[in-house]
Amino acid sequence: MDLADLILVIDEGTTSTRAVAFDLQGRVAAEAGRPLTQVYPRSGWVEHDAAEIWDRTLACANEVAADVGAERILSIGITNQRETVVFWDKTDGSPLAPAIVWQDRRTARICADLRAAGHEAAVQAQ
Repeated sequence: MDLADLILVIDEGTTSTRAVAFDLQGRVAAEAGRPLTQVYPRSGWVEHDAAEIWDRTLACANEVAADVGAERILSIGITNQRETVVFWDKTDGSPLAPAIVWQDRRTARICADLRAAGHEAAVQAQ
């Protein structure tokens, strides 16, 4: 008999990381969460420490896996902030800079210029 009967869902949010194990009927079997530190280095800028995101994600996933038994996890689903960007060093896996959060406004002028130049449809098509 296959014991894998849970789906682990990781929710990478703006203010926290959460991991939840659901059974196949959608009931919560276990959950864990950790807050994320938001950094505001300048007005209009919003960043996260990318290493903190990874560490807290791993901690939450490991906590849930330990609570339910890792062998019961059938699959993993991830939801994230799609617009947040992180660049990682390919040699050692460390983040090259802070994660730029979707709320960050430092590229607002570039976006406005692209829109004014008629490129909005082409950008959205990508």
